[in-house]
Amino acid sequence: MAKLSRRKIADVWAGEIAAGRDITHQVAAYLVDERRTGEADLIVRDTEVALARRGILVADITSASQLTSETRHALEKFLSTNMDAEQVAYREHTDPHVIGGVRIEAAGTQLDATLRTRLNQLKASKI
Repeated sequence: MAKLSRRKIADVWAGEIAAGRDITHQVAAYLVDERRTGEADLIVRDTEVALARRGILVADITSASQLTSETRHALEKFLSTNMDAEQVAYREHTDPHVIGGVRIEAAGTQLDATLRTRLNQLKASKI
């Protein structure tokens, strides 16, 4: 049997997720059997990109503190509108170093609206 490419694995996995079927265990077993576990992070990233092409956006949202339900709702609305997604799923991370605001990473793009980044930009411009 020919070795499946990372992107082919990701595309099949994304198609199954979009159809409402969870084959995560099968994908993991395949990677273990084929001794390709080192590619897992790349395959997950490729799967998220393939999901975005299908209108399902997976985002990582980082903020200084836990988001309120109002903020979560506003971010979901923002992402679905601006990233042209029919469905939004996200992983929430807290990092006190961002000071305030949010950083959103999704489908190979990043929006950094954190206070830390703005302060660093001001510092770099020497204003």
